[in-house]
Amino acid sequence: MPSLELRGVVAGYGATTVLSGVDLRVEAGEVVGLIGPNGAGKSTVIGVASRVVPFRAGEVFVAGAPLASYGRRALARRLAVVPQGAALPDGFTVKEVVQMGRTPYAGLFGAPGPGDEGEIERAMERTDTWRFAARPVESLSGGERQRVVLARALAQRPDVLLLDEPTSHLDLRYQVEALALARQAARDGLAAVVVLHDLNQAAQACDRLVLLAEGVVVAAGVAEVVLDGGLLSSAYGIRVDVWPGPRGPVVVPRV
Repeated sequence: MPSLELRGVVAGYGATTVLSGVDLRVEAGEVVGLIGPNGAGKSTVIGVASRVVPFRAGEVFVAGAPLASYGRRALARRLAVVPQGAALPDGFTVKEVVQMGRTPYAGLFGAPGPGDEGEIERAMERTDTWRFAARPVESLSGGERQRVVLARALAQRPDVLLLDEPTSHLDLRYQVEALALARQAARDGLAAVVVLHDLNQAAQACDRLVLLAEGVVVAAGVAEVVLDGGLLSSAYGIRVDVWPGPRGPVVVPRV
């Protein structure tokens, strides 16, 4: 049973259709990368899966159950999202923000549960945020803030982790760290979906890739299949060369 599945999903905004019959299947323990040009529908897939964007046709399942069958708290226990450019609330410490990830499990009057402290510590250890747990979030660098957002998502203890461009606005070191955290989440048994623009990073970080263009799935599979020069040239509208590399295909756009 897949952790997340989209079947023939059609979705959009107002009268504009962005996704046209999209299929996606993500199993526990794997990282699936969504790639494609701007406007292809990558972020809309994340929005549909997290019930932020309604879909007009098709089916969506989380942990084998229809998306519509989940209440808000129940869905938050199954699925966590690291949105694009996620903002952190001022006036809180890092640990307090990570603790917000336990909200779906809070008892009466928001009282913390018996396992909350352990989950918070575990999430902060995985993301290396424990060492600045007491710092106010306003004092953090961009890379540190991104790790706090991910720690908050991991504190939810989800089955599915959705990351929408987690490497944007980060320097190279923090890009690598963000993708390493996605890989670690998969090793811990989560199903991870990552929206990426850097195709070479996608080739290294993801078990499978899904190439979207104009709202449809153009190709899906391992990097060696999806990162094809002809497919990429057609999807992006530029000439793209693909060469074999020591850690997977290397994509080189012609300038």
